[in-house]
Amino acid sequence: MTAQAYIAGVGMTPFKKPGDNEPYPQMAQAAVRAALADAGLDYSKIQQAYVGYVYADSTAGQRALYEVGMSGVPIVNVNNNCSTGSTALFLARQAVQSGAAECVLALGFEQMKPGPLGSAWPDRPSPFDRFNQTTDELMGAKDLPRVLRYFAGAGRDHMAQYGTKLSTFAKIRAKASRHAANNPLALFRTPLSEDDVLASPSLLEGLMTRLMACPPTCGAAAAIVCSEAFAERHGLRRDVRVVAQSMTTDRPEVFESGDMRELVGFGMAKEAARQVYEQAGIGPQDVDVVELHDCFAQNELLTYESLGLCQEGEAEAFVCDGDNTYGGRVVTNPSGGLLSKGHPLGATGLAQCFELTHQLRGTAEARQVEGARLALQHNLGMGGACVVTLYERV
Repeated sequence: MTAQAYIAGVGMTPFKKPGDNEPYPQMAQAAVRAALADAGLDYSKIQQAYVGYVYADSTAGQRALYEVGMSGVPIVNVNNNCSTGSTALFLARQAVQSGAAECVLALGFEQMKPGPLGSAWPDRPSPFDRFNQTTDELMGAKDLPRVLRYFAGAGRDHMAQYGTKLSTFAKIRAKASRHAANNPLALFRTPLSEDDVLASPSLLEGLMTRLMACPPTCGAAAAIVCSEAFAERHGLRRDVRVVAQSMTTDRPEVFESGDMRELVGFGMAKEAARQVYEQAGIGPQDVDVVELHDCFAQNELLTYESLGLCQEGEAEAFVCDGDNTYGGRVVTNPSGGLLSKGHPLGATGLAQCFELTHQLRGTAEARQVEGARLALQHNLGMGGACVVTLYERV
């Protein structure tokens, strides 16, 4: 693969609580039209589309895009759990870099229901059977939602090994709220204190409070990925390019290590980040801004270490020293992250792309990370897939 892949346009809807949203075709249409307008491009120029969602029927991607236009191009539906949006982006980037297409749309949307995630197909084996069995062995508390048990257990194991305090996770959530206060597209924009987070209802005593968990939300986001030659021919912007990208999946240690951190994707993220740094010829110390998968405050802390933003065991100091925010080592989740925007599964990865594209363009307004040149994105889907993407301001 020799062609360069550029982000020519991005679009995103405000994320809404389930029930406050428009139906998914309308949300998707709004995000795509915003991305086309941002790029200054007509839909007829799109040669392929990859459309990500989790909770919808087959060919919902076509249903969504038919609202924009019926051009006859290939539309591929993508479902990779919480990393679905970034998987659509991964496929779009591959198509451009391989030369299979010159201009490709990546779209993600989700129309969620309130409450914890559950299976839509309870009459057949679950992709999480082995995850649940391992969690039962390591964690207990079988009456709680599975995702809560996964990430509370991962936080517990970090606390046990390194003495990490519950208040550190609360600091992460408070930081997210401060960042979200400057993001008009975030759902929760009220600043919270560490004490506010600790005082919220306990989900698992001593391990997690409600405000440490992201809520389900509804929304859509899109990105237009094109080659340099296409951008030049059509007068499109070429100021943000994908420098490196990697997708990984689970290895045997997920079930064999006896460590809940491995179960929630620590190893996948570490390997994906390693591959990206190697492809780009840089290290984590060169990154200016990060959007990472903070489905729980516990996972944000773990991800600092898996991405190499700090050494393993040093995440608590990283948080307490303010190295995860403005004025620190690297600004993480300037958008407010999933903790403040919520998590419409198919849209999340492309919403991260939206934020980082604006950061590198210098158009993030009050959220702007001064001088941002390299931006890293981490999107995790248990079951499992992890996509890590590095963007550069050109």
